[in-house]
Amino acid sequence: MQRPSHRWLAGGAVAVATALALTACGSGFSGGSGDDSSGKLTSSDKALTVMIGSSGDAETAAVKSAVSDWSKSDGTKASVVAASDLNQQLSQGFAAKKPADVFYLSTDALAGYASNGSLLAYGDQLSNKSDFYPSLVKSFTYDGKFYCAPKDFSTLQLIINTDMWSAAGLTDSDIPKTWDQLQAVSKKLTGAGHVGLGISGEYARIGSFMTQAGGNLMNDDSTKATANSDANVKALDYVKTLLNDGDLKYAKDLGAGWGGEAFGKGLAAMTIEGNWITGALSSDFPNIKYKVVELPKGPAGNGTLQFTNCWGIAADSPNQAAALKLVEKLTSKDDQLAFSKAFGPMPSIKSAADEWKSQNPDLVPFLNAADYAKGVPTAKGAADVVTDLNSKLESLSTGDPKAILDATQKNLEALLK
Repeated sequence: MQRPSHRWLAGGAVAVATALALTACGSGFSGGSGDDSSGKLTSSDKALTVMIGSSGDAETAAVKSAVSDWSKSDGTKASVVAASDLNQQLSQGFAAKKPADVFYLSTDALAGYASNGSLLAYGDQLSNKSDFYPSLVKSFTYDGKFYCAPKDFSTLQLIINTDMWSAAGLTDSDIPKTWDQLQAVSKKLTGAGHVGLGISGEYARIGSFMTQAGGNLMNDDSTKATANSDANVKALDYVKTLLNDGDLKYAKDLGAGWGGEAFGKGLAAMTIEGNWITGALSSDFPNIKYKVVELPKGPAGNGTLQFTNCWGIAADSPNQAAALKLVEKLTSKDDQLAFSKAFGPMPSIKSAADEWKSQNPDLVPFLNAADYAKGVPTAKGAADVVTDLNSKLESLSTGDPKAILDATQKNLEALLK
């Protein structure tokens, strides 16, 4: 599973810039409406093409195996393409009216492709619709339509280096439950050669504090900008205090590319990352001992961010009926648990939760967050606004949180006009 880097996307898709791709796809595009209100799906004997943005050989092999199994049982031929640049290849296919039938689709790409008619809105026709976590359904609902089945998801939690924790004289009773306690243990864990808390300096990590304060950049369905709320200002004030105290540092200031690397290299005793960190640590830093715990509660209680992708179906697919059957198979309990075992994502369906927890007891805090995690903005163009916000967050230690959020508010409001 691919970790999000300099953007908010996770759960198996490759991190790519989407704005130019969506513009290219949308300019003069006159494909299908994507409206499935009639309930009629195209059907033919044509083979299906499944395009994925893979995190590596394990993910590609797992998807190919699942698609092959479905193909044999259904009788419909299907092939899997691991894209080198997912959104570029998707947009080229849409523009040529020869898109992949089924494909990975990120939350920030949804609005652009839905608004220009590239996507089939098939969500309400899924036989397992009620099994998906409601927050994930919201992430793939655009203009009142549930477009596509969430394929998996990830959440952010607190990762603790247990050796450094013990060396500082801390025990399980010291695991932070509040912001004040997080500040206290960060200070106690900061020592020669390492900082208490090291994170990537971007919304996709710092935003977790916004949710704990009761805020986020937009409301749950991304129809209203809420960036400069009092809750968000309170969150950035808190993060700024930690930065200025020297008990929190950004990964880049520690000489690392992301929080997981800073943690793995022993430059930070704690970090805030998603469940993708487990694969990175086992691969690159196998000797690091760590524990995953839920992030501390903020003024508004529990809060964190979630990241997800869905299985998109093309409006121009000549075999939508078979594509829908395939997606139902790929989002089934058995397939999602197999994907989780192969490359790490958490299942997007509630019926798989208990079995996943029993298989991954050390990672349970990530899945517990399904009940309260907030999605990232899905409004068309929001990714560009977040990129601008991230550039401002880099200098948060000397910046004005209210001014930073006011600028983001103005940019988000412009998207909604």
